[in-house]
Amino acid sequence: MEIIEGFETARFELSRQTPTEFYPVSPALKQRLKQMFGTEDPEQAVRQIIDQVRPRGDAALLDYTLKIDGIKLSSLEISKAQIASAYRELDAGLVAALKLAAQRIRAFHVRQRDDIWGKANRPGLGQMVRPLERVGIYVPGGTASYPSTVLMTAIPARVAGVKEIVLVSPPKPPGTLPPATLVAADIAQVDRIFCVGGAQAIAALAFGTESIPRVDKICGPGNIFVVLAKKLVYGVVDIDALQGPSEVLIIADDTANPAYCAADLLAQAEHDPLASAILVTTSPRLAEEVDRELQQQLRGLARQTIAAESLQNRGKIAVVSTMDEAIALANLYAPEHLCLMVAQAASYVDRITNAGCVFIGENSPVVLGDYVAGPSHVLPTGGTARFSSPLNTGDFVKLINVVTIDPASLKELGQAASTIARAEGLEAHAKAIEKRLEGK
Repeated sequence: MEIIEGFETARFELSRQTPTEFYPVSPALKQRLKQMFGTEDPEQAVRQIIDQVRPRGDAALLDYTLKIDGIKLSSLEISKAQIASAYRELDAGLVAALKLAAQRIRAFHVRQRDDIWGKANRPGLGQMVRPLERVGIYVPGGTASYPSTVLMTAIPARVAGVKEIVLVSPPKPPGTLPPATLVAADIAQVDRIFCVGGAQAIAALAFGTESIPRVDKICGPGNIFVVLAKKLVYGVVDIDALQGPSEVLIIADDTANPAYCAADLLAQAEHDPLASAILVTTSPRLAEEVDRELQQQLRGLARQTIAAESLQNRGKIAVVSTMDEAIALANLYAPEHLCLMVAQAASYVDRITNAGCVFIGENSPVVLGDYVAGPSHVLPTGGTARFSSPLNTGDFVKLINVVTIDPASLKELGQAASTIARAEGLEAHAKAIEKRLEGK
């Protein structure tokens, strides 16, 4: 992996320069897009898909699933019988692990909900918290299945009080979803599950089809086509974010275990060739040892090719002089996952201003956060941790302000309101107050 030295060089290398949705498009993908849609531009292809799904509904979904995924579906919705069958196909240990994860995710978000909501109320002023009616959850397919994403998106929605949760995910041959995805959806109390993915699934959730109901908000990560589709339907529905490839930044010093550092970098790199695995360290010795460990641990990984490509193209080891410089780089990069593998790691937490989730100490690997720690693993990527938050119960509710003004307050506040209204040239506004003050 590339080793860079010095704060200024590292600052240049870790400065974000392109928006999250601007994935590199390979020549092979451009050629396929040209053949299918007559354009090499992914956004133009996504626009075509949306423009077809909106008027044609299920017929367009079936057509695109055959055209893009190569799968001919006889039905879009997963039946209760298929879900029951999925339990029989899974190892009991995996079912137990999913249930444990669900319990911890639910417990964390119940505490979050109870801590945050309802704090703004005071006499005469306040807010009502109302859950969204229906939410769509997108669960990626592609090179892997992600039952954890089902839990991490659907459970916060359920805790928030969402009345109906609809899940969509790309089909696997011969036209169903992985058993682990179905079991996770059942554990998370998802109401309906549909076997459709990509931009066409996002369009279906946004506009509705004969089978798939229209939702109020779409949540969950996906590939470039999913991200672009979410961007294009925003405003018709709400979205959680435009999630990009996964990323981790580890800050480590001389006390860090190089084998642990390498293992955690590889855990991110195996997600996707576009994933970013970055180490910032104050120890030149550790940098060299981690680089050697990466080469050793990479051998024999089932996803070795993916991880190696990620490390080659997007992995970096930056050697800096001080912890101050390391923390400055972390706040500049605003990573999805930030690991503090340094002596007295907890003492640095208050200095972190930009990160999706912070993992403190060598016993807190990102992988625990991915699956069982409790907080949702759907986190801001691409530097958006500068201004956005992890998926949480607040994403699934809306606030309605409530104002009650008594006669004494009207007398106290009315003249100021009237004065401002007249300053803005809104005479009817002013008179609506003045009539009350005059008792007319």
